Amino acid sequence: MPISQNFSYTKATSLNEALALLHTHDKEAAVLAGGTDLANMLKQGFPVPEMMIDIKGVEELKQITLEGNTLQIGCLVTFSDILSSEVIKKHCHALWEAANLVASAGVRNRATMAGNICTAVACMDSAGPLLVHDAVIHVNSMSGTRQIPANKWFVDNRKTAIKSNEMLTYITMELPQQPYGSAYQKLMRYSGEDLAQANVGVLALQDGSFKIAFGAVGPTPKRCRKIEHFLKGKELTEEVLSQAKEMVPSVISPITDIRATKEYRTHMTMHMMEEALKLARERIK
Repeated sequence: MPISQNFSYTKATSLNEALALLHTHDKEAAVLAGGTDLANMLKQGFPVPEMMIDIKGVEELKQITLEGNTLQIGCLVTFSDILSSEVIKKHCHALWEAANLVASAGVRNRATMAGNICTAVACMDSAGPLLVHDAVIHVNSMSGTRQIPANKWFVDNRKTAIKSNEMLTYITMELPQQPYGSAYQKLMRYSGEDLAQANVGVLALQDGSFKIAFGAVGPTPKRCRKIEHFLKGKELTEEVLSQAKEMVPSVISPITDIRATKEYRTHMTMHMMEEALKLARERIK
């Protein structure tokens, strides 16, 4: 399908300039970072905003920093940046694993994690690791800054809590102050360039508690408090894991589509959760 939609383009050189442009054009404008999702929108014939505000030149938004226990990821950080970050690999291994499974190397070089969560598609790879780390999404506008917990960010399929005159600027995670480990599992038909049929993120803490998130098995990615509560303080014996797996069908709502049936998604989510729980527990340090 040919790409043949018209829109205006401008390049912001600072965060303030980008916010001013968003304020001026409001619902007629959108922020352009990696551009991979824009390309898909154009190919599929979705309507695009009249004004594209390119922020790729705003250097302050390209940083990954760790200050104390606060990990901060700028909105222009690509998946390739995440993969090359020893800080991410050490302190947020589930996110590093998820980045490694995003599409192809070419896409990872351009696609940003911030753009990924702004699409709000249920099968995105970033959501699980962010949810289990209780990430906070920071959005800016000319009126100020808002902080939105990751579990409040995903409102519905392809819908987030951000407003039209706001821009996601960075994401923060307060790392646990006790030993922990994390893991990410993704079900896909083939390696590379495939959307998740289901995915699972897990954070395991030394105190015996777990945080679990599911993706591609409901309208939005979500935490699973029911199974987290059941597992708290328990050893991951075969019996406990079996009971936890039996709870999965009651907390997810997968669909049947061209990529997988709902029964297959459910079955594999049960097994991926078990594997992610074991891996996260083994990685506690």
